[in-house]
Amino acid sequence: MLTRLTRPQALAVCAAPVAALLATAVLAPLPFSVAQPGMTADVLGENKGQQVITISGAPVRKTTGELRMTTIEATSPDTRVSLPQVIDSWFRTDEAVMPRDAVYPGGGDVREIEQFNRKQMEESQDEATRAALRYLGRENQGVDVTLKLADVGGPSAGLLFSLGIVDKLDGDGSGGDLTGGRVVAGTGTIDAGGRVGAVGGVPLKTQAAKRDGATVFLVPRDECSEAKAELPEGLRLVPVTTLRGAVDALVALEKGTGKVPSC
Repeated sequence: MLTRLTRPQALAVCAAPVAALLATAVLAPLPFSVAQPGMTADVLGENKGQQVITISGAPVRKTTGELRMTTIEATSPDTRVSLPQVIDSWFRTDEAVMPRDAVYPGGGDVREIEQFNRKQMEESQDEATRAALRYLGRENQGVDVTLKLADVGGPSAGLLFSLGIVDKLDGDGSGGDLTGGRVVAGTGTIDAGGRVGAVGGVPLKTQAAKRDGATVFLVPRDECSEAKAELPEGLRLVPVTTLRGAVDALVALEKGTGKVPSC
């Protein structure tokens, strides 16, 4: 036996599954992480009571100014990020919604991701050291470099590590500091040949840099547009593609001679 539903009854029957689907979409976890500006650390100084860069086997300069590596802080890989959180973060300038795979490219559970990030940091430190010593022509001179940065993973501090080593050993090459006494921040991976690579999360890192006193920010050239989109007032972007280019730009900025690249 079939019974014809009235229009209100039919609408009610149709609305029920739609409402259920909407409720599921709102409450279901999504494959995103919510990120915000993280800590910064001066690689020329100490972080959490430990010297970031320790060098033996060669004279070390006393430096002024700061070279600050920058980070983002993101929800942990096992955090459930819902649609309301994504929508809220989408409209904020101090937060960003990022694909979870972009934040945690290693995949796996929390322990596996921590191990992956730690391995990336160790490899980045090795590459940064090799790049700096090769740039200075000291790779075969018995110089030993130890890098320590607690509670930070991934490869994005590579450029700043290399610059810190160069500044401690050689400065600007003529007795001055690479920083010129400024607070210089930045981000970027680096390989042993001194090539700088993109990292992601740059708009959040520029906010962290400005918050912690930086006036200059070194950015991988490929991420210029992203960095410019939400650049804090008073922070100067300097695009780089190589360690040599980054050193040359800082020296030109310090001495007021030569052309400083811009985005």
